[in-house]
Amino acid sequence: MLSPPAGGPSKNFAAGLYSPPDSFIHKSFVAGSADLRLAVVSSFLDRRHGTERALAELIERLARDYGCEIHLFAQRVEDFPVTPWDRNHTSSGGAVLWHRVPTLGGPLLFNFASWYFLNRVWRRAFAFFARSPFDVVLSPGINCSDADVIIVHAIFHRLRQLAREQGGAMTLPSGPLRRVHRRVYYWLLTRLERRVYANPRVILAAVSRRTAGQLAGLFHRDDAHVVPNGVDTTQFSPAMRSARRAEARLHRHLQPSDFLLLLIGNDWEVKGLPTILHAMAASADLPIHLLVVGGDAPEPFQKLSESLGLSARCFWEPPAGAVLDFYAAADLYVSPSREDSFALPVAESMGCGLPVITSVFAGVADLLHDGIDSFVLSDPLDASTLAKLFRLLYAQPQLRERIGTAAAQTAGSWTWDRNAAAVWELLKSHTSPT
Repeated sequence: MLSPPAGGPSKNFAAGLYSPPDSFIHKSFVAGSADLRLAVVSSFLDRRHGTERALAELIERLARDYGCEIHLFAQRVEDFPVTPWDRNHTSSGGAVLWHRVPTLGGPLLFNFASWYFLNRVWRRAFAFFARSPFDVVLSPGINCSDADVIIVHAIFHRLRQLAREQGGAMTLPSGPLRRVHRRVYYWLLTRLERRVYANPRVILAAVSRRTAGQLAGLFHRDDAHVVPNGVDTTQFSPAMRSARRAEARLHRHLQPSDFLLLLIGNDWEVKGLPTILHAMAASADLPIHLLVVGGDAPEPFQKLSESLGLSARCFWEPPAGAVLDFYAAADLYVSPSREDSFALPVAESMGCGLPVITSVFAGVADLLHDGIDSFVLSDPLDASTLAKLFRLLYAQPQLRERIGTAAAQTAGSWTWDRNAAAVWELLKSHTSPT
């Protein structure tokens, strides 16, 4: 086995002190490393959603560059090449084998509980009949109670706290039964977090220093490794964005003078959508439009936009695999988040050379330089300051160009190869003899 650098590979990597050489990143596994059998547990995998896109980038590299035999236990897979498992398959490294876990449907709470139970049954049944246990169980979040390594993309304790502060916020389902259902669902998730994350035998990888701090404060896990997400700069680059821009704007009937804001993600209230809409209303004399992408119910926000006189300026679109199309159409990415463990769309926008506005409550903010490669709000509810930034960036194309160029340079070092190298070290630390 390769020896990790002194001081802990992932913590040094995350702090920018450890930069694996290219030869290590791409071909670091040694003879026999293809014997590493990795169970990856995620209810679904695609390239439309941030957490799932990050997982796809990771396991693609663990299979391709590190020779891992990956067994993916998921209910559905889209936009990602996998080999469905069958009993005649010959085990080999470098493969991603999909074990389809049944989905029972029903309410969110029931669906999650059934997934949590069934994915463990499916993994145990496979290990028993194949007579070959897994070396490591990897999970993005609390998908199971027996994970060896968990990549923490969200802290539900914090999201539950925000929901309470909002007091029946816009995104909560209407009706008392649905509200009780959502509260019970969050209660269950926070109980599982306390049980799983507090277990010192579980290796935790936080996607930002902010998330690592929350793990320390809530669960006394001050040993969490910080492994930031990456950006695929072959896809998200200024050149690729420029090549797609005309078509992406024509598709949405945008005029050359239209200034398009972009927000991508779920839980739009937490992502700062109400603040964006109020800032737009304060800038109504400018030709500002907004594209919102995600799976939330748009009706509450559409009502707010209508009350502010912005209905004709807002576009609502579902997630799509061709994420670059959204970045290409936009002039500014804006997400004044009240909480975000990392904020992958911010990083991808920067990779595309798109200027961004976020807040200090986004994990990615630790890697940004306010006023140089981005704008970082200290108060995510400050619509007045946000409106001033809209006016400034609309009026100064050269400022947008300067910020976007610096953003692309900053994001250029956040590669998925480095992310995979750090996670690979964590996997090895679990399997190495103590």
